[in-house]
Amino acid sequence: MLPLVIQKIIQQNILLDDLSDQALADFCQAANLAYRSGAPLISDQDYDFIYLAELKKRQPQHALLQSIEPEGKAFSEEKVLLPEVMLSTDKAYSWQEMLKWIERIQKSCIEINLSIKEVQIKATPKLDGFAGYDDGLHLYTRGDGKKGSDITRVFERGLQVFNDSSRGQGAGEIVVKKSYFEQHLADNFEHPRNFQASLIKEKALDQPAKQAIVDKAALFVPFLQLPVWSGSIDELKGDFEKITQDVLAMVDFDVDGVVFELTHQALKAHMGANRKFHKWQIAFKENKDKAQVRVLGVTAQVGRTGKITPVAELEPTQLSGATIMRASGHHYGLVKEQGLGAGSIIELTRSGLVIPKINRVLKSAPIDIPEHCPSCDSKLVWQADFLICVNRVNCPAQVVGKMEYFFKILANNDGFGIATIEKLYEQGIRQISQIYALNESDFSAMGFGDKTSANLVNQLQRSIQEQIEDWRFLAAFGINRMGMGNCENLLKSHSITAIFSLNKDQVASINGFAQLSAQLVVDGLKDIQNEFDQIFGYGFNLEMTSLQKNSAALSHELFGKKIVFTGKMSNPRAQMKKQAKAMGIQILSSVTSKTDYLIVGENVGQNKIETAQNFNIKIIKEADYINIIA
Repeated sequence: MLPLVIQKIIQQNILLDDLSDQALADFCQAANLAYRSGAPLISDQDYDFIYLAELKKRQPQHALLQSIEPEGKAFSEEKVLLPEVMLSTDKAYSWQEMLKWIERIQKSCIEINLSIKEVQIKATPKLDGFAGYDDGLHLYTRGDGKKGSDITRVFERGLQVFNDSSRGQGAGEIVVKKSYFEQHLADNFEHPRNFQASLIKEKALDQPAKQAIVDKAALFVPFLQLPVWSGSIDELKGDFEKITQDVLAMVDFDVDGVVFELTHQALKAHMGANRKFHKWQIAFKENKDKAQVRVLGVTAQVGRTGKITPVAELEPTQLSGATIMRASGHHYGLVKEQGLGAGSIIELTRSGLVIPKINRVLKSAPIDIPEHCPSCDSKLVWQADFLICVNRVNCPAQVVGKMEYFFKILANNDGFGIATIEKLYEQGIRQISQIYALNESDFSAMGFGDKTSANLVNQLQRSIQEQIEDWRFLAAFGINRMGMGNCENLLKSHSITAIFSLNKDQVASINGFAQLSAQLVVDGLKDIQNEFDQIFGYGFNLEMTSLQKNSAALSHELFGKKIVFTGKMSNPRAQMKKQAKAMGIQILSSVTSKTDYLIVGENVGQNKIETAQNFNIKIIKEADYINIIA
């Protein structure tokens, strides 16, 4: 039985604005697991454009958004390492977001001295099936992107590869033909994912599934076998809408978008990837639901960093299955430029990273720009398009926001949502370290019930005892320009206790940091050091990614160098990476211009060799590498 709040969301008996952050996050996780298990709770469109996008707006650092979305509990098999990491795909929900991706491509071309005219884009349908990886011997689910379940039984049951092609073509998806599903399966299965799940689960196949396999309606489709549109960036810009519609109609499978990606190997290598997706690839998914809405007023909202966000209060409007009453105005620069105020008319959509999203102001109205912070009454200052409250220490909204953010990013505790943090603030709590010093009696004296007080203390201990990554712990302090990715990069080079002594040049020398961001990092670390020392002293169970710079590490020529492993190694790859980090070597996931060495084993793909040669990167055989670090 689903929790009551989740049932209400599914039945649309609760407004999105009335959902707490925790309830929203719980629902997104439940909806994702149900979707991966083949029993969706809501439509894919509502998940993407309403609930997941709202989660991105409220909790951009939530764990669900920072890593590959987990698969459903239906896959109970022991997880095994995938032959190749399977990342997710970044998403664009409008042509404006596609243009930003193209701008990043153009910038990367300049960085490697490549003419934009040489760049080709290919587009393929984005299948809505079960992602898997076929190495020719085994078929694996995508899992968390690094480890998945072995479901080779699907091929043993007779499943064929699309286009009658061979096995071993890598990543792809298990799907069923849309026309076949509608004709033969729709009466027995609510959604194609329900049917696809029946193919994969351990239980014996029922007759409809067996017949679909015999009829070659259920298939494994390698991405390499998908039909392709290809052309230049100018061609893509000139006919984007037609290209998108043509690609969506290329296959007789359920699709939920179009995947665009680069084909130039050196450019792909230079753009690289983060922990979740390749930067040279993007999926376009469009929600066309729009409405013209009257603005009743604009409210100033203070974020934890001091930015003042204008929030448009709207006439209640039905859009994509939800009643919308508020929408972010992004920043006060937009308010001034477009005349966003009480009485203005806006075009509203549920598309994009901010949900709901104001596309444009159709009719301007008189505006009201606040001069003082609505939380602390400090005088506001302009920084580019943003109004900022610079009272970082004593502004109630910023103090509460930072404390709530800490527990949200740790993501290993319950109970410390906004309501709890606001109540603690009313009782004089201003620092995270003060919260960890509280006991049950303290909580009770502040007005919390006995059971709640005991639970809060237990959750504090849980957050200390449950192992978390050191970069996640550092990111929870909310330093400017130090999201989880940058924290991880920093801690690949220096231990978490050593980073406070770094100067700007030392930070700037680390992959991913420029001079400007390096100074902000140094200043931010200085600001949090006392608070960090107190909280760190509680003995958090941190999984360290920092390097151990001992005398042996300092003596070899690869110390401090950036390397990439490729090919089949004589030792487990994970073990080699761990050893390399301990020896002071930085591990990269792909070959870029910043790579120093490519370490090659057996059966190496020619693409990586060519990319390394294009960047004049030294190539070292595994045996020689082992001799160097020995």
